[in-house]
Amino acid sequence: NPYAGLVSHLRAAWLSGKTRPMEYRVAQLEALGRFLDEKKQDILEATAADMGKPSFEAYFTEILLCKNELNNTLNNLSHWMKDEHVDKNLVTQLDSAFIRKDPYGVVLIIGPWNYPIHLLLVPLIGAIAAGNCVIIKPSETTKHTERLLAEMLSCYLDNDCFAVVTAGVQETTRLLENKFDYIFFTGSPTVGRIVMTAAAKHLTPITLELGGKNPCYVSDTCDVQNVARRVAWGRFFNAGQTCIAPDYVLCSVEMQEKLMPALREAITEFFGSNPRESPDFGRIVGDKQFRRVRALLCSGRVAIGGQTDEQERYIAPTVLADVLPSDPAMQEEIFGPILPIVVVANMDEAIDFINARPRPLAIYAFSCDSKVVNQVLERTSSGGFCGNDTLMHVTLTSLPFGGIGNSGLGMYHGKFTFDTFTHHRGCLHRNMGLEALNALRYPPYTQQKLGLMTATFEIKRRGMCTLL
Repeated sequence: NPYAGLVSHLRAAWLSGKTRPMEYRVAQLEALGRFLDEKKQDILEATAADMGKPSFEAYFTEILLCKNELNNTLNNLSHWMKDEHVDKNLVTQLDSAFIRKDPYGVVLIIGPWNYPIHLLLVPLIGAIAAGNCVIIKPSETTKHTERLLAEMLSCYLDNDCFAVVTAGVQETTRLLENKFDYIFFTGSPTVGRIVMTAAAKHLTPITLELGGKNPCYVSDTCDVQNVARRVAWGRFFNAGQTCIAPDYVLCSVEMQEKLMPALREAITEFFGSNPRESPDFGRIVGDKQFRRVRALLCSGRVAIGGQTDEQERYIAPTVLADVLPSDPAMQEEIFGPILPIVVVANMDEAIDFINARPRPLAIYAFSCDSKVVNQVLERTSSGGFCGNDTLMHVTLTSLPFGGIGNSGLGMYHGKFTFDTFTHHRGCLHRNMGLEALNALRYPPYTQQKLGLMTATFEIKRRGMCTLL
């Protein structure tokens, strides 16, 4: 296997204990911070070259949010690493019972192309913080960013413990044949199944950050202008190539009629009368992806936008009205600047519509009535939820981010990333003496011993006070 030597090299480094001291982890994290600072312009240029990503969007997602994760980790690492002492029973009162935060070992992080820095470095921050050695595999689709990571990260991180592998599908398949101690994958459900199958051969634990069709319910009681701006921003950010973007809107026919002019106004406000000329609107990442997204325009009727240019890989911010559940745009995750609107009679029908489909990565609900938002939250299931806005829940390091069911497995961000790459090792350290306390558990067994054992080990339910 072409990667066996690299994996063995990193495993030897991990077994040496090099990555375990807090000082080492902090030094590597600080080096990652210097990479983000010193290569800021290179990152902006690479993401612009790969997919026309506006510098504002690139700085916000690829640099600022990464630095937030980094600084949050550095601020809290000493606390996260400490042994966590736990409750004890009567028998173990004189002993030490604690959870040790151990690194897994050698981990593999496979990143996608839509946020090629952020979705690699945020998991990497947690993997380093937890004391692991790491191989990271950037997406081959975003070639400029892949080259930047491959050439530059080695100048900042310890090459004995961290490596970047550039690989296409065939090479990645060979890479996955190696035994890793943890695998973190971000991408499509189809490839996620392949990664999970490879991990299963070695019983390797795994996090899958996938995607899906994120519904956005808009009730009849809302501020239409605010809804239009927030939904348009979330849908057309990064030219719609965001795994948590609102994938389609569910609303009444009356709300659809009100939303159309408000969405048209928001799109013009954001990108001008011709979004193709706007410096703030990106492009589709590749020809294959462009053709796939363009084919979805036949769904419903084009109410706003719809213009395309294959040479530029440009698809205008588009809203499709009167889309049917059977239309092509409703059969797959759109991952482009197209927003279908599906008409439902009411909130109950919207909730039934959502629950009849695979559980999404995010659900959005808009209403001036908080009871409506809470109803959607309580009666549905998704990786995350955001009421009266889009995307913003992902900016908080205090919230876990991850999917459920078809949209993924596991979670990260902030301490959740540290925990993902940490084995929580249950430990009990007993006193060598006081053997008389252990006599109860040794044969020959008696009813008296069983009664005493029950009294010392039993956990009783707390009593409930009854008023007579």
